Amino acid sequence: MGTWLKHDVITIVNAPLDNVWNTWSDLDSMSLWMSWIESVKTIDQETSTLPDLTEWTLAANGFKFKWKAQITERIEKNKLKWKSIGGLPTQGSVIFESKGDQLTSVHLAVTYELPRMIARFMEEKILGKMVTNELQANIDRFRDLVEKNYKNELTN
Repeated sequence: MGTWLKHDVITIVNAPLDNVWNTWSDLDSMSLWMSWIESVKTIDQETSTLPDLTEWTLAANGFKFKWKAQITERIEKNKLKWKSIGGLPTQGSVIFESKGDQLTSVHLAVTYELPRMIARFMEEKILGKMVTNELQANIDRFRDLVEKNYKNELTN
């Protein structure tokens, strides 16, 4: 048994909820804004908006991990929850909340299990904060991508 570590990040996107949801739903583009994600591959396409089963490849600092993720809860344009199946033990959620016609809040929570010896170092302020900071940078890149696409949509 390892230790579960959790990181929460939030961003506000200057775009309507539909645009934010649709960009998040494009799993192929996740590697554009998630720096540690090398690829996301759909394994099972049961729905038209998001697949229920995907294979993720994380590559960071010389480490490479693969795992499958299963969507465990989907509330359209509101919430997604997932957990890994084999590979790197992870689970998480993303919650979308409209803050008006043009603003959407995105709250990402990522939890993962590490062996206790490694987790000890991650819990300390430096390494744990580094992961949180990287997740925040990722979700901010997501925000920037959505806002850029939305702005282009308005001008075309």
